[in-house]
Amino acid sequence: MAEYLPVLIVGAIIGAFTLLFVAAYILLRRQKDAHPSERHMGDGELARRLMVYAKPYWKEFLWVMLIMVLSVVYDIVSPLLIGAIQDVIKEDFELSYLFKLVAVYGGILVVSMVCTYYTAMILQKTGQKILSKLRQDIFTHIESLSHEQLNNIPVGKLVTRVCNDTNAISMMFTNVLVAMVKNVVIVVGVFGAMLLLNYALTLMVLCFVPFVVLFTVIFRKFSRKVHRDVNNARTDINTYLSENLSGIKITQIFNREQQKYEDFLQRSRRLEKCKQNQMYVFGIFRPMVYMLYISSTLCLFYFGAKGYIQDIVFLGQTVDSAVMVSFYLFIHKFFNPIQTLAEQFDVLQRAFASAEKVFTIMDMVPEVVDEPDAVDLPEIRGEIEFRDVWFAYKPGEWVLKGVSFHVEPKQTVAFVGSTGSGKTTILGLICRNYDIQKGQILIDGIDIRKIKIASLRRHFGQMLQDVFLFSGDIRSNILLRSQGISDEQVWEACRYVNADAFIRRLDHGLDEVVRERGNNFSAGQRQLLSFARTIIHKPSIMILDEATANIDTETEVLIQDSLEKMKNIGTMLIVAHRLSTIQHADNIILLSHGEILEQGTHQELLHQKGRYYNLYTLQYQKQQLQKG
Repeated sequence: MAEYLPVLIVGAIIGAFTLLFVAAYILLRRQKDAHPSERHMGDGELARRLMVYAKPYWKEFLWVMLIMVLSVVYDIVSPLLIGAIQDVIKEDFELSYLFKLVAVYGGILVVSMVCTYYTAMILQKTGQKILSKLRQDIFTHIESLSHEQLNNIPVGKLVTRVCNDTNAISMMFTNVLVAMVKNVVIVVGVFGAMLLLNYALTLMVLCFVPFVVLFTVIFRKFSRKVHRDVNNARTDINTYLSENLSGIKITQIFNREQQKYEDFLQRSRRLEKCKQNQMYVFGIFRPMVYMLYISSTLCLFYFGAKGYIQDIVFLGQTVDSAVMVSFYLFIHKFFNPIQTLAEQFDVLQRAFASAEKVFTIMDMVPEVVDEPDAVDLPEIRGEIEFRDVWFAYKPGEWVLKGVSFHVEPKQTVAFVGSTGSGKTTILGLICRNYDIQKGQILIDGIDIRKIKIASLRRHFGQMLQDVFLFSGDIRSNILLRSQGISDEQVWEACRYVNADAFIRRLDHGLDEVVRERGNNFSAGQRQLLSFARTIIHKPSIMILDEATANIDTETEVLIQDSLEKMKNIGTMLIVAHRLSTIQHADNIILLSHGEILEQGTHQELLHQKGRYYNLYTLQYQKQQLQKG
C-alpha cells in the first residue's frame, strides 16, 4: 500500500476540492430558489433559437469543419512523430530518416497554420453576417412594440440589448462554436490514439475525466449566474447614463453634479464587483482543470517510470521511453483542449446569458397589432367618429369614459380642458398608439382595428409640443429618408409653413447640420421644421398637440399663419391651452376627467356661459393684465 501513497495523496486532494465545489453548487441552487421571478432559459432552448441564425450559413460552417479536420491531424499525429524521432535517435540513427520525419512534421504544421487562418477568416465574416441579422431582428421587433410597452423599458436597456448583448452572442459564432467542436474532435482523436498506443495508461488518464465533467457542470452554473449579474449591472449603468446625460443641463442648473457622481459611482462599483466575481469563477475553474492535467502527468511519470526502471509490466502492457514521451505529449494534447474548452465555455455562458436578455425582449408580444382581416386604405377622406369610447392606461383607472363625437372631413376640431382630462389620449388613440377597452373609433366609417397600422398612420401628420429632430441635416429631418422628393418640393413645403425664411439665412440652407435633438435651433424653428415635415408627406389628418406652446410672439404669428394655410389640406385636430388660438375651429370639445362637458363653436360656447366661458374669460383677463 505504501508504494501507492503518492497516488492516494493526489486522489485525496482532488476529492477535497470536489466536495467543496459540490457544497457550493448546492448552496447556489438554494439561492436561486429565493428569486423565482427571475426568468431563466435552458441551454437547449437558447442553442435552438441561436442556431436559427446560423442555419442559412450551414455551407460556410461545413467548409470550416472540413478545414478543421486537417488542422486536427497535427494535434493527433505530432506526438507519434516525436516519439518516432526519439526511437530513431535511440536505436539505429539514420540522418535521412530523421530528415523525412522532420519534413513530415513541418508539413503538417504548415497545413495546420493555413487551415487555422482560413477558418478564422470564414468564421469572422459569417459571424458578422449573423450579428447584423440578429441586430436587425431585435431592432425591428422593438419598433413593433406599442407605446405602452416602450414606456416601460428604459432606452439604455434597449441600447444594451442591441449593442452589447448581440456582440457577446456574435463571439459564440466567431470564436467558440467551431472551436469547441474542434477541441472535442481533438480530445476524441487523441483519446483514440492513446488507446491504440497503450490502453493501460489511457485508463489511468480516464480516471481524471469524471472530475473534469463534474467541475464543468458546477462551473456552468456559477458562470451563468455571474454573467447574468454582469449584464444586469452593465444595463443599469447604460440606462443611468442614457437618462442622466440627456438631462445633464438640469443637473447643472440645480447643482446636483456631486449627487449624480455618487449615484454613478455606486453603479460602477456594483459592476466592478460583478466583474470580480466573474474573474473569480473563471480563475478557480481553469486552475482546477490544470491541476487535473498535472496530476495525470505525475501519475504517468510515477507508473511509467516505476514500471520502466523496475522492468515490470503495467496492467499487462510494457512502458518504454518512446511510449512515455508520446504519452506525455498526448496528455498535454488531451488536457490543453479541455482547458481551452473552459475558456470557450465561459464565452458560451456569456453568450447564453446575453441571449436570455435579447430573447426576453424579442419574446415580448406587441400589444397593438394588425387584425387578421385588416385592410390597406390607399386614401381616406378624414372623417373621424368616436362611439362610446372607454380607455384606461391601468385597469380600472379610466382616462376616457364613454366619449362620443363626430368630425367631418376637412373640419378643424379643438380639444380643451385641464391637464389630465384626456385630450392627448384622444389623439393617441386615433393613431392607434394604444388600443381602447370599450367602444369604437372609426375612420371614414371603418373601425381603425380593421385597418392596417402602417396604412392608418401613413395618413396622419403629427406636430407635437416637444419636436424631435434627428442628427443629420435639415433636409433629412424634413424628408425622414423618403425617396422621390425633390429639393424644390422641400422648399415649397418650407415656404408654405413660413420656414423658408430662417432656413435661407443659414450658411448651408437645407444642408445645415442638425445636432442631437436639434439643440442648435430654437423651439419655434424646430416647430416650423415639424410643420414642413408634416406637409411634405401630404397627410389627410393633421394632429397638433400643444404645437404653439412655449413659442415667442413673433414666431407664433408665423405659426398661426401656417395653421390657417394647413386647414385647407385636410382634417385638423388641435389640443391647445391658449383658447385664443382655436377661436376659428369648426368644433371645440371641452373635456373634464375623461368626459365631454361641452362642445360647439367658439361663439356657441361663449353664449352658453358654461365652463368654456369661464376659462376664456379667465385667460382674457390675464392677457389684459400682462398688456397693462
